[in-house]
Amino acid sequence: MEFLGYFFAIIIGFVMGLIGGGGSILSVPVFAYIFGIDAMTATTLSLFVVGVTSSVGSVGYIRQGIVHFKNAFLFGLPSVAGILFSRRVVLPHLPEYIINRWGITLTKDMFILVLFAILMLVSSFKMIKKIDRQRIPKSEEVNYTLLVSQGLLVGIVTGFIGAGGGFLIVPALVMLLRVSMKQAVATSLVIISVNSLIGFISSLDKVDVNWVFLLSFTALSVIGILIGVRISRKIAGRKLRPVFGWFVLSMAIFIILNELLVKQVM
Repeated sequence: MEFLGYFFAIIIGFVMGLIGGGGSILSVPVFAYIFGIDAMTATTLSLFVVGVTSSVGSVGYIRQGIVHFKNAFLFGLPSVAGILFSRRVVLPHLPEYIINRWGITLTKDMFILVLFAILMLVSSFKMIKKIDRQRIPKSEEVNYTLLVSQGLLVGIVTGFIGAGGGFLIVPALVMLLRVSMKQAVATSLVIISVNSLIGFISSLDKVDVNWVFLLSFTALSVIGILIGVRISRKIAGRKLRPVFGWFVLSMAIFIILNELLVKQVM
């Protein structure tokens, strides 16, 4: 099982490099189900993996000069506030049992994983249907209020479930700031890397981190993203997004069934 887990570390990076995101959504299930780590710690470790891997993936875009740092700041600042709110205020104060009556038991860990699965469902639909290619007329003014609220929402989601939220960030940048898809993906990686690393650092006093394990896992993920980026030059990653979307959908259904049905009868 550990070998399988480390193999998925490479897959996580590979998918991120190949299709510009999505791979990070696998890290929490891998930590929780393959390595048997509790949900709070799994989301924290995921933030580190996502942050480091995204940082490596964004280097090439920065060199190409297509990262819009002003947009990254405008979107990223409220995101940081959302992350700190989730990691420092919400998660530490969740009760151990969300529901424990009428024969129904929903623990804190189960609750986090179910919310994560819901995010996976939304993400999978976006990848399958390719609905992130919306455009806004150039004449339309930037809605900064909506931009800040979107950034805050992404930060809360990122902090709570340990996923980068790229499938939320890219459409928001395209629709609200009217940047190209390529620039949105590049800027998104920078936002994800900063958000995730800040979320990880803010949780260090709440969890015990096995640094040897975490660095080994992250190193494999980085190798994966470097391979994915190289292969993406020959294969159009957007063509593989629907395939990965169906895989994410199946995983989301498994998590929901496992947490809400299987564990109720065990």
